[in-house]
Amino acid sequence: MEKKVPLIEMKNIHKWYGRIHALKGVDFKVNNKDIVGLVGDNGAGKSTLIKILSGVYMPDKGEIFFKGKKVKFYSPRDAIRMGIETIHQSTGLVDTMDIKRNIFLGREPTRRFGPVKWLDLKKMARDSLVALKNIGLELNSPSINVEELSGGQRQGVAIARAVYFKTNLLLLDEPTNNLSVKETEKVLQYIQELKNQGTSSVFITHNLYHVYPIADRIVILKLGEKIGEFKKDETSVEELIDLIKS
Repeated sequence: MEKKVPLIEMKNIHKWYGRIHALKGVDFKVNNKDIVGLVGDNGAGKSTLIKILSGVYMPDKGEIFFKGKKVKFYSPRDAIRMGIETIHQSTGLVDTMDIKRNIFLGREPTRRFGPVKWLDLKKMARDSLVALKNIGLELNSPSINVEELSGGQRQGVAIARAVYFKTNLLLLDEPTNNLSVKETEKVLQYIQELKNQGTSSVFITHNLYHVYPIADRIVILKLGEKIGEFKKDETSVEELIDLIKS
């Protein structure tokens, strides 16, 4: 049987900040149509690992493979070119802009007449509504300012943007932090819909109860080391919490 090549594979990743050894030989992989929960207490190394995967930092030692090919990310733009995007707790949206402008921020479609070029606002509005509908987020107008949306709706807009631009891998940094129970459930539905459409996700969190319902695998970091990796059906939230606390 032919061996499946992971979408992303990080091997023996090390990172130092001066004398602090933040990551100590971490191996981490994400398969196609995979939802991976990356969990651990503060200081475990989760954010550092994700910043390396998203091109913010380079590893001091170790290798990264994308679809089996060795790659180096010198900046976040390099990761984006590979279809790797990150949604931070703040979602990276501009509150004073409307939904359509946020979805296309930095990648706006344009029209041209001779030497004159302008934004194609009709296409932005039309495609924004389609992108939102594709993840199950129904909003009345793409011209609503983001500041008028709830926390869960903001996360939905950010996720819709990733779906529209055919992201291969979405890195979600504490996406349910400070959300209500109802909004958290909606965000989890969005992430599941991403998987249905072929996008893999890494869900970074300290709250196992949020990631466990949708994760295919759970990876635990502690003090810069990977101390466990489990398929969800091999363990329980309580066992994972005990391992983190041990």
